[in-house]
Amino acid sequence: MNSQAPKSQRSWSLLPPLLLLALGDLRVDLQLLIDHFTVTSLVTAMRSHPLAVVVLLAQPSLWRRYGKRQPQAGEISARPSDP
Repeated sequence: MNSQAPKSQRSWSLLPPLLLLALGDLRVDLQLLIDHFTVTSLVTAMRSHPLAVVVLLAQPSLWRRYGKRQPQAGEISARPSDP
């Protein structure tokens, strides 16, 4: 018996921590941008934290891909059947 969650379930569980880590990495730069926005501060934030910026830009795609768990073969759907 395999007690591990399906791959899509595991991937889904990693998205919120990944988003929090990216925002935590950019926390100081985001505070500076909110206080006083300049193009220079935006470029500096993007150049000094490229991975966090890529994670934030990729979030919509990641939520679309892993957000909805696809039913596996032989698994009962949670949606009620239409009469």
